[in-house]
Amino acid sequence: METVDVDRSDADYRAWLKEAVRKVQADANRSADTHLLRFPLPAEWGIDLYLKDESTHPTGSLKHRLARSLFLYGLCNGWIRPGKPVIEASSGSTAVSEAYFAALIGIPFIAVMARTTSPAKIDLIEFHGGSCHLVDDPSEVYEVSARLADETGGHYMDQFTYAERATDWRGNNNIAESIFHQLRLEPHPEPAWIVATAGTGGTSATIARYVRYQQYDTRICVADPENSCFFEGWAANDAHATCERGSRIEGIGRPRMEPSFVPGAIDRMMKVPDAASVAAVRVLERVLGKKAGASSGTGLWSALKIVGQMRAAGERGSVVTLICDPGDRYLDKYYSDAWLAGQGLDIAPYQHALESFLAGNHWSA
Repeated sequence: METVDVDRSDADYRAWLKEAVRKVQADANRSADTHLLRFPLPAEWGIDLYLKDESTHPTGSLKHRLARSLFLYGLCNGWIRPGKPVIEASSGSTAVSEAYFAALIGIPFIAVMARTTSPAKIDLIEFHGGSCHLVDDPSEVYEVSARLADETGGHYMDQFTYAERATDWRGNNNIAESIFHQLRLEPHPEPAWIVATAGTGGTSATIARYVRYQQYDTRICVADPENSCFFEGWAANDAHATCERGSRIEGIGRPRMEPSFVPGAIDRMMKVPDAASVAAVRVLERVLGKKAGASSGTGLWSALKIVGQMRAAGERGSVVTLICDPGDRYLDKYYSDAWLAGQGLDIAPYQHALESFLAGNHWSA
């Protein structure tokens, strides 16, 4: 009987693949780790708050880590091919980072995003050589991305499905391993809480799995903005939870429970008003002199609430949250009083509550 033999290897493709993987890995090798900043709190509280500043990545956000992992995953799976576009459904920052990596390996990139995405993010995607396909309804980004991939013969990256599996959560210098390494000489090197926010859910899944794998006692809290279904789906154990409107806090919050969000790994969730998120980044700028996107404010608000609860209980320890991306992408939104007024957001009560707490009073929000 004759042996059936199908050989799909191609010398030119294999050479291209090896070079593409090398270029993506070399980017990580060139990049220093991001800083872990101390957020000043009264010393007598005995509680330390740290912010992992992911805005210092080459493409300006924590999505740089994700995009690198997704490209390596897609390349090694044989999904990303020479000359064919990568298409992504994104609220902006992931698309900026993926446009960078697509240009690095010499392939086209198309971002499918809501028309309300900040112009600064659109400009950054185009700066890195990508193109933007804008849709009026944010819930359409998935379907449109898949359709464009079919029409072009490209690859739909689908961060909302693959974020949690593309990243090596056991280590390999992921964000969790980096945090614990940087804390090793601090007074409380094993934090009581790490607070993350969720867009894909990949970051919270990576941190939570790493903590369990390393047998730490650290607990994971996910802060969710308005117009996002993660909190409701987690609380009700409903994998099919949805909400009708898109999030005003770019980069986090989703209208459906994304496949990369891993509810079982999360210890606690908080629902944070959008006005509180914006108030928190305004306070962050005053305290550290850094502008950050409002997703960072969502996490900071929740982290400070946890600090307040630890203080009230007489607990000492440390808490960590993230600076997700820089605020200069949102000058016309979260740093614009006119935009806040147009959205009907009053940040004054939340800003007052934060300032009062940092002045030494008990948490009252």
